[in-house]
Amino acid sequence: MKIDNDTPTATWSPDVLRRFAADFDPTLEKLLAKQTDIPTRLHEAMTYSLLAPGKRMRPYLTTRCCQLSGGTTDDAFAAAAAIECVHCFSLVHDDLPAMDDDDLRRGRPTTHKKFDEATAILVGDALLALAFEILATRSPKDADIGRMVQVLAESTGATGMIGGQAADLTGQEQPPSLKRTQYIHQRKTGHLFSAAARLGALAGNASDSAIDSMARFGLQLGLAFQIADDLLDLTATTEQMGKATSKDAVAGKQTYPACVGIEESQSAAKRASSEAIAALSTLGPDASDLQALARYAISRNY
Repeated sequence: MKIDNDTPTATWSPDVLRRFAADFDPTLEKLLAKQTDIPTRLHEAMTYSLLAPGKRMRPYLTTRCCQLSGGTTDDAFAAAAAIECVHCFSLVHDDLPAMDDDDLRRGRPTTHKKFDEATAILVGDALLALAFEILATRSPKDADIGRMVQVLAESTGATGMIGGQAADLTGQEQPPSLKRTQYIHQRKTGHLFSAAARLGALAGNASDSAIDSMARFGLQLGLAFQIADDLLDLTATTEQMGKATSKDAVAGKQTYPACVGIEESQSAAKRASSEAIAALSTLGPDASDLQALARYAISRNY
């Protein structure tokens, strides 16, 4: 899927995320390997889930927002690892038969298919707990760790991603509604992207105004990303996406195409991308790669 965006662009390539993942993933693997007092099967399943091939867009966002705030990659790592643990926990649980019932994720069997349903539930629980452990114990000592924990909890819990997932499930029993879809997308996807940006800014001790700008960027990036996913479910192949496609309509999910059609969905994705770009305008050219990421989010084909 490609949505034209007429805003002047900085160069962006998915290779940026691949290079980031090449550095980030081994560090994440070492951190998980140090968790030795875990039942073997659970540890294997956690490793399988957390280190599955992925874009690593959220931890990249955390790291760049920390750097833009004057911090380093090391300063950002705890927050980046925590946000990826939460993201992976959500995927493991989303794939369960009681939720979206998917057999394939990132081109591999989902966790409950590779192991079993009970193990997959425990993997999600363990990754969520691990996220807060990492954030509490490995964040920079001069960072406002209490505030960071609050941001992650609120964006993950009943008022954030988990609440969005609950609304997603009940929405399958309702007729298409743009208002309901916006509610689901903002919480299920937007809040976690916003948290990724805010956590990075907090890890770098950014000013309140910079934190606000990055949080608004993250929210709009998440919305653009999710609307693009709605469209990709209709237009992309299973091979491109690494998971089953064309399932949203069958399940009766609340999506932009179901509410307003493909053309207006493309326009909505473009608007969200443009709003994300505008949110970083005060940060100058140093943020041009994140602005390019907002364009990529709606032009990708996977």
